Amino acid sequence: MATAVGRDPVRSKRPAVIVWRGAAALPLSWLLAVATAVACVPTAVDPGILRGPAVMNGSARGTALVMLLVGVPLLLASIFMARRGSARALPLWFGAVAYLGYNGVMLLLATPFNVLFLAYDAVLGLSLWTAVSLLFRVDVCAYQTWVRPGVRRGLVAAFLWVVVVVNTALWLKGIVAGMTQDWPPQFLEGTGLTTLPTYVQDLAFWLPLAAVAGWSLWRGRPFGHLLASTVLVYYSIEAVGIAADQSWGHRLDPASEVASLQVVPAFLALAVICAILTGHLLRHLSPAKP
Repeated sequence: MATAVGRDPVRSKRPAVIVWRGAAALPLSWLLAVATAVACVPTAVDPGILRGPAVMNGSARGTALVMLLVGVPLLLASIFMARRGSARALPLWFGAVAYLGYNGVMLLLATPFNVLFLAYDAVLGLSLWTAVSLLFRVDVCAYQTWVRPGVRRGLVAAFLWVVVVVNTALWLKGIVAGMTQDWPPQFLEGTGLTTLPTYVQDLAFWLPLAAVAGWSLWRGRPFGHLLASTVLVYYSIEAVGIAADQSWGHRLDPASEVASLQVVPAFLALAVICAILTGHLLRHLSPAKP
């Protein structure tokens, strides 16, 4: 990780957590916000853009709406907070970028090719490079000095591990059953897809990341607080996004079993729990001006 150099933007007595000199994360984040707007506005408002089954089109439109109304504002707010020297901005910034990147993959691989392909690809690419650039400009040890005592590390870590175990078990249940069934497996019926990007992303990256975040927080590692906060911010927005995509998918095709209103309350409840735990972690970061 980079070592903080130069002057803290707010002249705080604590060390700065971001090295701003030469940082590409800021312009990349602005470009990400623009690319997301370009990709998501027409996706959400123009029913002629998407070419998949009605239920999947509805799901994609619901996802695009949450990306636009939650992901982008959070990204911009976190940039503003970070420029004012707030360590609390970092998990919000990383979490917003993670959410937009995750759903950039979904727009690319869970919707048929359309005129917004390059915009979707820009969202994914800019999310990736923003995260990489920001990561190399963060002084994790400096961030740790902003963490105040009293964090309930065991509680937050246990929650993350429960989510990982339950989520992994559900995905493996569908996968194993699909490997023994005739084509198409049940989890693909009605989607028009040949494979499920959700399974690919979650099992290869996001669930292992959540598990590592829980372990790092529990062990008190320097990056544990930041990583756990980031994952919880991402989960908070993603749970809202799933509730929206299920609602919109069901509205466009009530007969489809791909989307269901029955799961919406559960995901909204998950969003609330994640937001509460995120708030707990952020409250145990010192404010920008001590």
